[in-house]
Amino acid sequence: MIEVRRRYRYVVEDTDRHGNVRLYLRRPGQSKIRLRCMPGTEEFDDEYRRAMNGEILPREPVRPVIVDGSLRALCVSYHRSPEAARLEARTRHVRRLILDGLCERCGDWPADQMEPKHIRKLRDQKPDKPEAGNAIVKALRAVFKHGVLAGLVQGNPAREVEYIRSRGDGFHSWTPAEVEQYEATHPVGSKARLAFAVALYTGQRRSDVVRLGPRHLHDGLLTFTQVKNGRSKPVTLTLPMVPELARIIAATPGASSGQAFLLSERGTPYTAESFGNKFREWCNEAGLPHCASHGLRKAAAKRLAELGCTYHEIAAVTGHRSLKEVQRYTLGADQKRLAQSALARLQAADRKGEMSHLGENAVQWGKNSPQPIEIEGQRKCVVPKGGIEPPTLRFSVACSTN
Repeated sequence: MIEVRRRYRYVVEDTDRHGNVRLYLRRPGQSKIRLRCMPGTEEFDDEYRRAMNGEILPREPVRPVIVDGSLRALCVSYHRSPEAARLEARTRHVRRLILDGLCERCGDWPADQMEPKHIRKLRDQKPDKPEAGNAIVKALRAVFKHGVLAGLVQGNPAREVEYIRSRGDGFHSWTPAEVEQYEATHPVGSKARLAFAVALYTGQRRSDVVRLGPRHLHDGLLTFTQVKNGRSKPVTLTLPMVPELARIIAATPGASSGQAFLLSERGTPYTAESFGNKFREWCNEAGLPHCASHGLRKAAAKRLAELGCTYHEIAAVTGHRSLKEVQRYTLGADQKRLAQSALARLQAADRKGEMSHLGENAVQWGKNSPQPIEIEGQRKCVVPKGGIEPPTLRFSVACSTN
């Protein structure tokens, strides 16, 4: 780390992507100026003075030459298109970073001559990060789709490139033991516990957790539109306020009167990114470095699945449009429930096999088991009196009239 004496005003240090520390003069409202001499020397004092006096100017960014028909030209056209403008701000920012990185490496490639093998090569440059490769394929699919519609290219080679199948399950889903451990560390009334409760009892993404507040609460119901796909395919949800969540909100100072339930130290709502960083600190304090806020969304869906909720019921809470995604979230819970059901049937079959050795006249069935009888030469099964469910008036009338 470079030590900078306090008399060097506006001097800051940045670390580049290679881990090298660089010194800059960064004054408010102005571009930063690189300082190359060693701090504390006369050369650095002279360089600093000349930079403050405007004798050293910021280095102008090198603007790449855009060659007609190149991948870079196609990306520039895409960024100006209505398709890109309709994206959410966060998605648009991430996609621009991906495409800018591609243009630095292969921006001069002729776009109309690119083939699926070229896309696969770009996808596979980081084999240990399949999600990054899939993001490249997704971005190029959108770029070439725009190019086809605009008449800039003849085809979309990225469509023929498959995504890399993920090797893991994504974010870790919190276990009941981890939930208890976090709650034991952060008591009710703390901001950390409130953030945890809002995420767990609503099952929402962090971009929605940071926005939820008293303005969304009416007659015990939370009504809001999810941030993700809010401009292209908005999803509006109405969720009942869970009593435990209402109790925690009421016990947390300022949670019931602010713009949002969760407010930062400055008294303003968190951004999705700052909330993620803060929640990481709270998880570390609880000894759960492998847990994250998005894992609570998966845990909420899994809890609902374990209670026997259908995919449609779970999607009504989480806001998923794809039931396939809900199925992926609740795979563990579904496996547990289905295994219990399957083994219960196996146990019932074993009991039936044991009963077959006792003879047809043996009375070995329980009160809810079918009783074999003979009716006109055919073997039938009926439910014994007081069997599967308590008799009701409707059930009795139906039996007496049929």
